[in-house]
Amino acid sequence: MHTLIVGAHGYLGSAAADRLMALGHQVVELVRPGNERPEGRYERRIGDLSDPDSLSAAVTPDIDAVINLATPTGDADTDAAAVAALTDPLRGTGRPFVYTSGIWVLGATGASTADEDAPTDPIPIVGYRPDIERQVLATADDGVRAGVVRPGIVHGRGGGIPALLVDLARKHKAPVVVGDPAVRWPMVHVDDLADLFAKVMEQAPAGTVWHGVSQSAVPVRELATAAGEAAGVSGEPRVWPLDEARAELGTQFADALALDQSVSGEQAQGRLGWRPRHPDAVADLRAGSYR
Repeated sequence: MHTLIVGAHGYLGSAAADRLMALGHQVVELVRPGNERPEGRYERRIGDLSDPDSLSAAVTPDIDAVINLATPTGDADTDAAAVAALTDPLRGTGRPFVYTSGIWVLGATGASTADEDAPTDPIPIVGYRPDIERQVLATADDGVRAGVVRPGIVHGRGGGIPALLVDLARKHKAPVVVGDPAVRWPMVHVDDLADLFAKVMEQAPAGTVWHGVSQSAVPVRELATAAGEAAGVSGEPRVWPLDEARAELGTQFADALALDQSVSGEQAQGRLGWRPRHPDAVADLRAGSYR
């Protein structure tokens, strides 16, 4: 398939592009005007999330699928217009459009484990994201094979939020947990997640949501301890008071790091045959890509 990836040079986008290439797909990258790099492995189109016309122009008839892995702009109207522009050329064709959301739209899950049927209760940093999800899913009624992927906290390749835990441990000279040591994070390896995006693009029915989670609820205390080992420090995790974390990281992001969740990714494994096979998050931090 000739696949347009929005955000192909990002942390997740680069992993997804690698996986699609390995599966024999042709990757087309969308790059912003003025950010063109020297020609690389991928065909290139020029477009910007704030310029809907440029996005629609990039989705030419030879594009068999579109995967939006770009970081949201933070403006609901801009992101809604971008989704409309990317999906309008796909209407009536049955071609897939895959949108990247995230498990923070579920809010705190409490004692239960949330699956794809759980109601959304987004925290402020992703406050309008459920509206974008609904917009994407509604295009299934117009002949787009639309799907939404909600990744957990992504680790692997030395990046993502776990890299922040390593940096914090190094800075504070101790493992660090934001707010509450009892918090749990749903986790997924970036290369396993890239494989899920490929499966959703290739197989998923129109109008479906998928949780990209391979570990439902990893205690952040364990992640912080492993991050400390990667940073060369040891000892019990130090609780970073939420008000101090907010002052340094920003209120919304700090509150997201203090969010307690348990989220299931079993539907993707059962219905799409997704098989996560990379190291778990603690092992990856302790002895893998973060060393």
